[in-house]
Amino acid sequence: MAAHAAIPVRKPFGTHGLATPVVIGVFYGLYAATTARQGGTTTAGDWWLGLVSAVVLGAGIYVLRRFGRALPRELRAAAWGALAGIAAGFLYSLSGASVLSSSGLGLAFGALNGAASYYLFYTHEDGRGRPAAY
Repeated sequence: MAAHAAIPVRKPFGTHGLATPVVIGVFYGLYAATTARQGGTTTAGDWWLGLVSAVVLGAGIYVLRRFGRALPRELRAAAWGALAGIAAGFLYSLSGASVLSSSGLGLAFGALNGAASYYLFYTHEDGRGRPAAY
């Protein structure tokens, strides 16, 4: 007779996909804080801006990587494009550029990133959203 197989215990929280959002968030926050000071001295407000920017972008990347598979590929690509466009437009606005040029750059960057994401998802998944068997 075969022995009874134990049911595997599932961890409530794992750190498997946490390194990439944290690293990208830290670099983004440092770049935002550096850009916001515009050559002057670093203030506490600059560090707070960098910290909040890092947390928001890192959380956005983590959520999209963790729960993005629940979305259809079109919406998932649009979400990645929106996140990238907002992040690029915000960084450009910190440099002192106008709202119109920051919005235009963010829109262009988001559209290109969304199109590239859609291409990646379309070529690497089957019709039901599962990874393609190559």
